[in-house]
Amino acid sequence: MEFAQTRAPNTGADDAPVVSYVQQLLEHAVLLKASDLHFEPYEHHYRVRMRIDGELRELATPHMALKDRLASRIKVLSRLDIAEKRLPQDGRMKLQLANGRELDLRISTLPTLFGEKLVVRILDAAQAQLDLNKLGYEQEDLNRLIQAIRAPHGMVLVTGPTGSGKTQSLYACLNLLNTPEVNIATVEDPCEIQMEGINQVNVQDKPGLSFAVALRAFLRQDPDILMVGEVRDLETANIAIQAAQTGHLVLSTLHTNDAPSTLVRLRNMGTAPYNIAASVTLITAQRLVRCLCPHCKRKTSLPTTVLQHAGLPAALLPSDPVEVFIPVGCDQCHKGFSGRTGIFQVMPISTEIQNLVLREAGSQEVAQQAQREGVGSLRLAGLRKVLQGVTSLDEVLAATREGA
Repeated sequence: MEFAQTRAPNTGADDAPVVSYVQQLLEHAVLLKASDLHFEPYEHHYRVRMRIDGELRELATPHMALKDRLASRIKVLSRLDIAEKRLPQDGRMKLQLANGRELDLRISTLPTLFGEKLVVRILDAAQAQLDLNKLGYEQEDLNRLIQAIRAPHGMVLVTGPTGSGKTQSLYACLNLLNTPEVNIATVEDPCEIQMEGINQVNVQDKPGLSFAVALRAFLRQDPDILMVGEVRDLETANIAIQAAQTGHLVLSTLHTNDAPSTLVRLRNMGTAPYNIAASVTLITAQRLVRCLCPHCKRKTSLPTTVLQHAGLPAALLPSDPVEVFIPVGCDQCHKGFSGRTGIFQVMPISTEIQNLVLREAGSQEVAQQAQREGVGSLRLAGLRKVLQGVTSLDEVLAATREGA
């Protein structure tokens, strides 16, 4: 699928073409299912890129003379200070589409050497996949996760870098749990997916509505399930853990590389090991990898040694050589890929792992114990997707590191 350049307006003083141009760029990005739009000024040129399936692609190259007018237009729409160009700003706006749909957009500005860079994040709830069965979990891992979120209390943590689909996984869990019999509340920064039947709160720094303040308020409102967008500090961690220990199910996220290191991260934040062991019931780490286009992917053979070197155990090798698929490219995809799926490491907190936490063991010891209990690594989860023909080996190698 090729991405045609969106026609830029002339550089005259009339703002009407700029208004129309910005609308065209945003609508085109939504049409192509982009997650972000980047407006980037450089010394001798200006470009607009969009992120699709995790990869940035150039959308347009407007004239340099338009950079301030484009920035001003977006700042006006998101109610930011157009005169302030020396400090970063964050805002939000709504995009009205021709078909009547309305989307939430988050705006971030950053002063660079050659002007303001703007990033527009597109929050399209209609594109969010909220069915746990369709996120990419292996059946055994899915069963472990569902068992944990069906429990009456405890803490379930989802970890991974920014853009790895953590929020979507949490909302897929909430979607399963969302019934008239339970009281569910969430606090996020910002709320990305609106869901009927759930009490959702946005963090607001200026009036002092932080994660911790919202959590305290939730606990006074007879909740059953709490979702915290991110455990950022010790205060939030301690309140969430207290909630998990007093009869509530708590779902949240952390930024760690894998499931075992999450326990160490909580301890390094200052959380007492006995509180971690008593509250955390399951941790799932995740990444997103691009899916091979079903229309043009091509079968090829790899020696078993290549996959073994990548981290696939010999017991899982189906044959020698191994048949896998590689990207080709057609008019239905981009360079052989279309869409993304998740790869997951799902680690229940067993009694043995609890004991390691109480002993303040390192992440390597926890990982070794988890492996003995049948918990695979993210790399192994990705290699399973390669054997299934879902993605390519290069994609998995790029998204994961060996042993994690």
